[in-house]
Amino acid sequence: MKRALIHVDYSNDFVADDGVLTAGQPAQEILPNVMRLTKEFYEQGEDIFITMDTHIAGDPYHPETKLYPPHNIAGTWGHELYGEMQIYYDEIKDSDHVHYIQKTRYSAFAGTDLDIRLRERKVDTVVILGVATDICVLHTAMDAYNLGYQIVVYEDTVASFNPDGHTFALNHIKSSLGGDVI
Repeated sequence: MKRALIHVDYSNDFVADDGVLTAGQPAQEILPNVMRLTKEFYEQGEDIFITMDTHIAGDPYHPETKLYPPHNIAGTWGHELYGEMQIYYDEIKDSDHVHYIQKTRYSAFAGTDLDIRLRERKVDTVVILGVATDICVLHTAMDAYNLGYQIVVYEDTVASFNPDGHTFALNHIKSSLGGDVI
């Protein structure tokens, strides 16, 4: 088993109290666990993919424009990683094992080269963390499943602004995608 860590949207806009689409306290409370798992992967020389929802200000063609207020706008504070994670990323970002991928859809696989990069590295298991459990984390897990990856999600590294959606997504990952929810 060769694994890689996929960070999903752990940004200021999704986590900080004054983020545009914040999951708030549940997302803030997972920070120590997000840091622990990220450091574990880094120290073991395993690949880390920071995938970040990225939007262009005023883009009328993006489907989320009709669903949500402008968020995670490229180059803004809201688009940066949340808190201590941004500081740690700045320290490790030049490593051959740390990769940053901007995404424009819920799934980290949609419209990106994530699958190619994982296959180049012979990864067969993805460990997914981030926000929101029932949106971008779930869609990333679904695409990982459809591409043949084993899925691992640690419950204490994902969060949502919707408690029912969070529970549904974890159950779906476990029961319908065969993922390990730990």
